[in-house]
Amino acid sequence: MQQAGSPSFTASLDAGLSGATRVYFIVGDPIAQVRSPSGVTAALRAAGRDALVVPAHVAPADLPAFFAGIAPMRNVDGVIITVPHKFSAASYCATLAEEAAFLGAVNTLRRNADGGWHGGMFDGTGFVAALVAAGCELQGKRALLVGAGGAGSAIGHALIQRGIGSLDVRDNDAERTASLSARLNALGRGEARAEARGVAAELDLRTYDVIVNASPLGMRAGDPLPIDVAHLPATTFVGDVVTKPPLTPLIEAARARGCPTVTGTQMFERVCDRMVEFFLETAMSA
Repeated sequence: MQQAGSPSFTASLDAGLSGATRVYFIVGDPIAQVRSPSGVTAALRAAGRDALVVPAHVAPADLPAFFAGIAPMRNVDGVIITVPHKFSAASYCATLAEEAAFLGAVNTLRRNADGGWHGGMFDGTGFVAALVAAGCELQGKRALLVGAGGAGSAIGHALIQRGIGSLDVRDNDAERTASLSARLNALGRGEARAEARGVAAELDLRTYDVIVNASPLGMRAGDPLPIDVAHLPATTFVGDVVTKPPLTPLIEAARARGCPTVTGTQMFERVCDRMVEFFLETAMSA
């Protein structure tokens, strides 16, 4: 993939941008931290698609107006969804892919032939693919997931589907955590247990093989660590979904203890591949 900001990427973008360019939005609140505009634009162009991804800062109260506004824009082919809209955006979809329907959350929307939206969710499969690529063995292992929002729910589902033996879910939202754990247990695979607490400082982290931060902790300077790393074994895989900064305080602390890690950037690369493939399914059939 071409690096955004490089001379070759900038030149190809300037040369290809025209009235025929297809537009994709990425929507969030906040939005300045996301890497998707340049990364997905580059990937779509590398695949031969004349496209541009545009960031849109939309507050939750304004999400209905946003979707109403883009509905008649015939050159808008897709929308990427980020914090905090992954659950609410699902309600704007006429159809949902299997994982998105299970989770009730989406991170990618594309146009159906009738103009409605089809939603997909790739945070979970992308993150688990990054774990596996880094050498993490998941089958039968015990995992801790901090954060049961859109990305966290998807990662929990993907971990269970991949064969995790047990999954402890920690989040400040008791109702959301209990709902996710119940739905994961209904799959009849690994056991999911809910705890309505966000920062897992009181846990014995020596009992976990994999720990994933799927919360926003680490995105802002001064955030507490999502776990207390003081007794973290060097054998524990530690992952973080936060992409900015590229090396979060959690990842730096885990590496200082000798732990193998997966960063939000590594996750994003694999999520990006899946989003582009999802978008191109429509482009190739059009």
